[in-house]
Amino acid sequence: MCGIVGYVGDKQARNVVIEGLRRLEYRGYDSAGIALAHKGRVASDKRAGKLANLEKAIDETPLPESTTGIGHTRWATHGAPNDVNAHPHLGRTGRLAVVHNGIIENFASLRTELERDGHEMLSETDTEVAAHLLEAEVAGGIDLTTAMQNVCRRLEGAFTLVALDAEDPSCVVAARRNSPLVVGIGEGENFLGSDVSAFIEHTREALELGQDQVVTITRDGVSVSGFDGTPAEGRRYHVDWDLTAAEKDGHDWFMRKEIFEQPRAVADSLLGRRNEEGLLHLDEMRLSDEDLRDIDKVIIIAAGTSFYAGMVAKYAIEHWTRISVEVELASEFRYRDPILTHSTLVVAISQSGETADTLQAIRHARVQRSKVLAICNTNGSTIPRESDGVIYTHAGPEIGVASTKGFLTQLVACYLLALYLAQVKGTRYGDEISQVMDQLDEMPAHVQTVLDSHETIYALAREYAGARSVLFLGRHAGYPVALEGALKLKEIAYLHAEGFAAGELKHGPIALVEPGLPVFCIVPPQGRDQLHEKMVSGIQEVRARGARTLCIAEQGDESIAPYADVLIPVPAVPVLLQPLVSVIPLQLFACELATQLGHDVDQPRNLAKSVTVE
Repeated sequence: MCGIVGYVGDKQARNVVIEGLRRLEYRGYDSAGIALAHKGRVASDKRAGKLANLEKAIDETPLPESTTGIGHTRWATHGAPNDVNAHPHLGRTGRLAVVHNGIIENFASLRTELERDGHEMLSETDTEVAAHLLEAEVAGGIDLTTAMQNVCRRLEGAFTLVALDAEDPSCVVAARRNSPLVVGIGEGENFLGSDVSAFIEHTREALELGQDQVVTITRDGVSVSGFDGTPAEGRRYHVDWDLTAAEKDGHDWFMRKEIFEQPRAVADSLLGRRNEEGLLHLDEMRLSDEDLRDIDKVIIIAAGTSFYAGMVAKYAIEHWTRISVEVELASEFRYRDPILTHSTLVVAISQSGETADTLQAIRHARVQRSKVLAICNTNGSTIPRESDGVIYTHAGPEIGVASTKGFLTQLVACYLLALYLAQVKGTRYGDEISQVMDQLDEMPAHVQTVLDSHETIYALAREYAGARSVLFLGRHAGYPVALEGALKLKEIAYLHAEGFAAGELKHGPIALVEPGLPVFCIVPPQGRDQLHEKMVSGIQEVRARGARTLCIAEQGDESIAPYADVLIPVPAVPVLLQPLVSVIPLQLFACELATQLGHDVDQPRNLAKSVTVE
């Protein structure tokens, strides 16, 4: 999830681009860079770290004047966040510059092809491949628009590409496939941006592009075409948000924006995970198949929301691989003298990659000679660096302190790990693994279906804005969802909220139930080990004592209707994958209820995004 800016007009492009990147820095702050067209060559600079590092560099060594430019602020995926891997990337001769958001899945084979033809790659990124391919096209005598069409037809994955040809400074050309890009329409100038905040100070007239389209901007106009070269049109619209809302895509909170980004985040976390033979391929893993075949126990360590993702992972790993799994709070792990051997795989889950408790836990595990695998969202952070392998979640920056898309993408990474272990150890046939992967590929659409009913959940939150307490019940993989739903209310609404395994209710917690108490019930899908029937029993127990039952159940489950005061349908999915859809209403509920109470949803009291102290 990187930030991209493009400009052609009569202003100094350097100022417009840097200003736009400042508005987009929430989309990535691992590095930043700028490229300008100047006298047939690309003038550029790029620096690791925040945008301020780039600004300081070009203040000290100014770039030449130019009215055509592109810029980028990076959230690293392929390659560490350093100067070399920062965007823009140049073609073979430095004539052409490219910035990129997304993942090019087939970059490895394209890179091999280019290197075989004598191209020297300077970075670890997938982006540089696109720069070399585009420059080879324009060097052959075709214009940049046609070159972009030709190259995009060869690319696989989800991407936004923006390029300039220094020998033709009249235009900037961009393309998108399943990755955000919007055009800003000005007078005598036009803009490109990852979202409208990149250019909202200059124009409120925008053009939305469709999938698999190329757009060319000049001072005087905008033209759109398909990847196949056929003429196309974008959708014009007027932006009536202010700048703050524009950064949040029109939402009031970053957290709400991030909730609605989850279909794309889940899709991104699944990109590039299968090779040409259909086998699972985790290219950041670093642990060999031989290492993983020897594993006879998995210990998952995490904190907070990540801990609940780990609880779901236990169900998935044990079911698909028959390996014993323990889930530990990172802060408690090393103080109980855990039993670790070289055949133990310690899986550390951390959104930031800097969580102090988790970092100390993996250091303890490595001293005991156990293998450590990180599941993390932040490329180049400490925990992945100190681990033997890593699965990056590719969620993009998460600004809201209370994690939402971070949780869903951690779940996806845990499923991928479980399936990969099953593949390596042979505990599931290839067609069984492919079936689950196909089901995972359907999840972005299912998540979107739940989000489309958000107004129903908001109305429910407004109804219970005066509640003193909310309980959450679940069974099996729904139990961690109940815990996560309760945590969200605690974090941002400051309400007493508790999550329980429904079967434990009668062993004490039922004493909390009183007339009118709202109780969220995460109902398992029908037909698996009597889970559904047992959950109905728990619902009846609280309903008999006057509680209000708010039941999240799969679409078409008519049997639950008599026991639900409110029925919240979610798409029917396998029981192990149900957390991906059942947690969405709980996120929406917490966000809206906290808003109704007048709290700062993005920065709740007493909390920090990255907990870097034990």
